[in-house]
Amino acid sequence: MNFDIAKQCVPIFFSDGYHEARKKFLVVAPASRAYRSSSKGPSGDDLFTDVAYFGPAPAKQLLVLISGTHGVEGYCGSAAQLLFLHAKFHEVLPPSTAVLIVHALNCYGFAWDRRVTAEGVDLNRNFVDFAEPLPQNTGYEELAEHFVPAEISEERVRRAEAALAAYQKTHGELAFRIALSSGQYTRPGGMFYGGTAPTETRRTLEQIVADFGVATREHVLILDYHTGLGPYGYGELQCELSSGREGYERAAKMFGASVTSPVLGTSSAVSIPGTQDAYWHRVLGDRHTYVGPEFGTYQPPRGRLVLRKDLWLFMHQPKSVDSELGRQIRQAVKWHFYPQAPDWKEMVLWRSHQVHRQALDALASI
Repeated sequence: MNFDIAKQCVPIFFSDGYHEARKKFLVVAPASRAYRSSSKGPSGDDLFTDVAYFGPAPAKQLLVLISGTHGVEGYCGSAAQLLFLHAKFHEVLPPSTAVLIVHALNCYGFAWDRRVTAEGVDLNRNFVDFAEPLPQNTGYEELAEHFVPAEISEERVRRAEAALAAYQKTHGELAFRIALSSGQYTRPGGMFYGGTAPTETRRTLEQIVADFGVATREHVLILDYHTGLGPYGYGELQCELSSGREGYERAAKMFGASVTSPVLGTSSAVSIPGTQDAYWHRVLGDRHTYVGPEFGTYQPPRGRLVLRKDLWLFMHQPKSVDSELGRQIRQAVKWHFYPQAPDWKEMVLWRSHQVHRQALDALASI
């Protein structure tokens, strides 16, 4: 038994940039369909979301693997997708099952090392029904100027952090987390901004769903890879608020007790509106099971600090994006959500392989 196999595979599956990841994906999925983005990469290069389908066209059960919902988190998701293909899971599918792999959904964010879309929107807050009143976040309104100050001098950042600490002390840790990360729809370019209309990336996913007849399936299991929350290297299997306890129970039946849910208060994430799961729930109802493998990196305060500088850069200093300072800020975001450490990458591969196997076993038993 070769227990070093994951370590040996790290350089095969992980990439240093969007284009390297895309090249590796197209080598093992050459028949993929490319969805071109209207945005360009840092060097003016074209960007694409690539989609591969394996299995019978009329398969009743469908496994969907999505990387790059949050752009820079695509390093992890792309590696997991490559692992799935190199393990040749797609070559031994039963007649009832097919696999749809969506590589670099938010290709702009992947290429620029940002979590947000080209519109500055957090895609995982963008799937609300914009015909309805948008969710309110009064806590964010109170703290907006401190989350993303207009300037990031040492003194201004010190005052911002003091104001955030005071709010947290007065209202509690949970209220602070909700104010910060549950989503907001009033401050463009701010933290976890959900937008005022569907983004191009959301429309791309909707087009993919239509093109591949996803809504006609009897059951769809979605794995949407993320990084940043939870213990370092651990792959927490998160459900979302939209599917409720029923969605959690479907996932727990498939993957066991490691599944978490904000409905139960067991998730490292708070309840948020407009998640990708909200979209799947509208399209499929109880015919879907959504799980977000969330691989922990570093402590949340660090993530907030690197995101603050990223948002400040693109909101207040857009001409400096390609300066030395801009490149340092973008690299800090990349390293927070994609730790440059072999042990972290090895942990991602072990857990991803386990989850892939569980997913296919679960679909085969339906």
